[in-house]
Amino acid sequence: MSTLTAAADAANDAAAPRTGTAPDRIPDRVPLPQKIGYGLGSFLDMWGHWLYQSLAFHVFNVFLGMSPGLISTALGIKIFIDAASDAFFGWLSDNTRTRWGRRRPFILVGGVLAGIGLPLMFAVGRGWSDQEYFVFILISMAVYVPVMSCFNMPWASLGSEMTPDYHERTSVMSIKNAIQKLPELAMFVAAQFTTMAIFNDANGKPDILLGAQVYCSILGAIMVALSLAIFFLVRERYYETLVVKRHDKVPFKDTLYRTLANGPFRILLGTMLAYAMATALVGMLGYYTTLYYVCKGDVALGTQWNSAMGLAGMVMGLAGIPFAGWVARRWGKRNALATVLSLAICAFIGDWFFYNPELPMLQLLASGSVAFTGAGFWTIYGSAMADVIDHDELETGQRREGSFAACQSWITKVGLALGNGASGWILQFTGFDAKLPVQGEDALTMIRVLLTGIPVVGLLIALIVILRFQLTEKRLTEIRLALEARRGQV
Repeated sequence: MSTLTAAADAANDAAAPRTGTAPDRIPDRVPLPQKIGYGLGSFLDMWGHWLYQSLAFHVFNVFLGMSPGLISTALGIKIFIDAASDAFFGWLSDNTRTRWGRRRPFILVGGVLAGIGLPLMFAVGRGWSDQEYFVFILISMAVYVPVMSCFNMPWASLGSEMTPDYHERTSVMSIKNAIQKLPELAMFVAAQFTTMAIFNDANGKPDILLGAQVYCSILGAIMVALSLAIFFLVRERYYETLVVKRHDKVPFKDTLYRTLANGPFRILLGTMLAYAMATALVGMLGYYTTLYYVCKGDVALGTQWNSAMGLAGMVMGLAGIPFAGWVARRWGKRNALATVLSLAICAFIGDWFFYNPELPMLQLLASGSVAFTGAGFWTIYGSAMADVIDHDELETGQRREGSFAACQSWITKVGLALGNGASGWILQFTGFDAKLPVQGEDALTMIRVLLTGIPVVGLLIALIVILRFQLTEKRLTEIRLALEARRGQV
């Protein structure tokens, strides 16, 4: 917990009220237990959304022999299920009224069911046909994805309504992103866990399916326990003042149409899409650069370096969170986002030098610098999203955190899916041949060029877009005063 405590101290320092900033009220501070409670949701977000995708090919293709094309098709269909269920639960939580609030009941029910359901995603038989596996994946996702939306949309919405303070919002997101590094570690070791000797079959070969079932059962139990902790730790600050006293409901069509009509939201969303797609497009290239350029095709050595790079990314990612908060504290969130995007451009340019067969240790800088800027970006992005919702309330008179969370979520997932889907074609374009233990010089050069070039172009676009973002601290202070004059303080 020492790392978390350090992150909390740095985040609180970054969020401390500045003299002369109106309004400066200590009650705007969110108690640390509530910040931690909210941050615990990142366990469910990471494992419920991304663990299955990271293990799908490992289990269904490598171990069970299912066609990789069918797996990709099933995961592609998942996007459309996500889009519908995210929109529905975002809208539903905006319009729910209960004695426990409008978000917390969904967080509890969705989180518990998600934990129970996680190991069931791999409850398949051995020796099934490809079609039988395909049908199972589709049916299981059709059930599980809405369960995750039931948790995730209210949880994501809650992050935007925990405090009305410009800087305290950054503190909330800083704690959340620091905690997120723990479930990320579980993602790194998932495949390795499934191949442990204790899961070997009678022939001494790893029973990957059994390993995945055991691993997901352990994580699922943790998810159930954390769902209870989140329910009891967090509070809905805006609920009594802005929701119960109002009887208006948010129309379902507003989840997309009127949400996208908000100008600052479109700018923030465009920045995020440019960032996410630019990095997703080359997500595979770093691995292949390590394996075939730095390690000359030595798979065992390459995987060892990738594990070390993952740990370096975790450490540097933790350092990037307070740094971004410090910049936002002094020069505002727009300038903080511009700063981390500029540093990210430098980081990807540096990849040309960091991936060096003569100095393999430099790879740690490659992964670390990207993680440093990435953690900073997502911290400030989440904080700025709460500011956008204040702007929307001033324009529309409604608090629609769920609508914004849903709209952002499914557009993000579509963008990431397109980026990840194209990454394989980009690798093929380089001339890479998986049948060759050692790749040609031309293919390796092209991989390295694209690993640097594609992110630099995308990040430059993101940088240009974010410079148009006009919700500065001064403007948010004006918006807050106008809102409080109209509907009172929260």
